[in-house]
Amino acid sequence: MTLPHLNYHHLRLFWEVARSGSLRSAAARLHLSQPTISAQIKALEMTLDEKLFDRSGRGMKLTPAGRMVMECSGEIFSLGSEMLRSLHGFGNVRPLRLNVGITDSLPKLVAWRLIRPAVKAFPNLQLSCAEGHAQELLGQLASGRLDVVLSDEAAPSSMPVKAFNHLLGESPVVFCAVPALAKKLSTNFPASLKDAPVLLPASRTAWRHELDRWFDSHRIRPRVVAEFDDAALMKTAAADGMGLTPIAAAVLDEAVDRYGLMSVGRPVRCGFSCYLITLERAMRHPALEVIAGESKSVFSTSKTGS
Repeated sequence: MTLPHLNYHHLRLFWEVARSGSLRSAAARLHLSQPTISAQIKALEMTLDEKLFDRSGRGMKLTPAGRMVMECSGEIFSLGSEMLRSLHGFGNVRPLRLNVGITDSLPKLVAWRLIRPAVKAFPNLQLSCAEGHAQELLGQLASGRLDVVLSDEAAPSSMPVKAFNHLLGESPVVFCAVPALAKKLSTNFPASLKDAPVLLPASRTAWRHELDRWFDSHRIRPRVVAEFDDAALMKTAAADGMGLTPIAAAVLDEAVDRYGLMSVGRPVRCGFSCYLITLERAMRHPALEVIAGESKSVFSTSKTGS
């Protein structure tokens, strides 16, 4: 059997569209018309005798064959760039790449504590972090644009591709506020939280559901001042005196130091789980092995109340 001749220009255009997620974005970056790019991708599909994009819905969703071609083409063009760097005296060590999606509801201090050991273990690691809603990031994982997603909830079984949820750990939380408010609420905790001003994660998140269940179980109705997608913004608002906010016990010291907050009461069991979500059961990427291996030190056992 004679293999077809591969047109690398067509492959490059396909790769740019796959990375962008749309013809329009790729056309704007490449200064080419959308029909030109579309025609050359169709030519590539004819050469490979494979459909690379599913064009039935909105956007450009990669097919299983498309994901494989994207992964290989990324390595091809990366190797070409490294060849040029080596030829021009910029070194010859091939860097390790890791594309991580972090759900906006996962506290970023927790995410960084998990990622940091991999950065230290691989000095040449090229790390790319994207933040967004879980559904959006899981779509990028399925299309091959991300290697892994860090999330406070497991990937749903309804995903179009099989995903594997690796539980890294669970963290209780500590309610924190500016010192004046914290001292006021520390007496008779947790009953003191009744009608207290609170800043909470967005209602759609798994963490918020845990918090609501805890409040209900203690028959506490706080006054919800604001809800946030971004955990860092939530802490910033708390530092401005807007109310008390939950902080993961795993990063309490660092969060308190950074935002000038004080804990209110003891850690409580209304925290969140943290998952590392991949498309493969085995974590073949060496950086992911480090993240999983070091996660126990992040989620160290904490004494919790009710």
